[in-house]
Amino acid sequence: MKYRLLADDELEHFQDELKQFLIVNGVHAEEWEKMNLEEPQKAVELIGLFSDTVLQRVYEKLRYFEFRSANSLMLFYVGTDIIHLISVSPKPGENVDLSTVESIHTALSNQAGLLNYFKTSKSIQGEREMEAHRLLNQGCVVSSEEFWEKMIETLSPEK
Repeated sequence: MKYRLLADDELEHFQDELKQFLIVNGVHAEEWEKMNLEEPQKAVELIGLFSDTVLQRVYEKLRYFEFRSANSLMLFYVGTDIIHLISVSPKPGENVDLSTVESIHTALSNQAGLLNYFKTSKSIQGEREMEAHRLLNQGCVVSSEEFWEKMIETLSPEK
């Protein structure tokens, strides 16, 4: 398996797609029930293959990620072959909360002098979808282009 097994609630969401996937792979309803009872490992392998297919399609569409904590905001843009990072953190000794959208807005609007900003980029080694998977596994959540663009605008030297 390349990524991970979809959770039961995720599989429930993709129930129709799973049925189509099984049919395309020559497994019909009765065979699927029998496989689950008599060869559960084979059924899990098929679910793994289906999970990888679904996650691959999802990861292909994802571009923006963020990680927030009380003392750190990291935004990622995962391009075709480069990943970009914007990092915001309080200067040493400063107590600035970056854990919520509201606190980030307050910090950038009223406490910008108390913050360190860092931007960097690196080449993606391997598949970009694996990079997306890794970011999500490390605690990032999906973010938006609008948030990324707003941060670029806010941190631009012209401001």
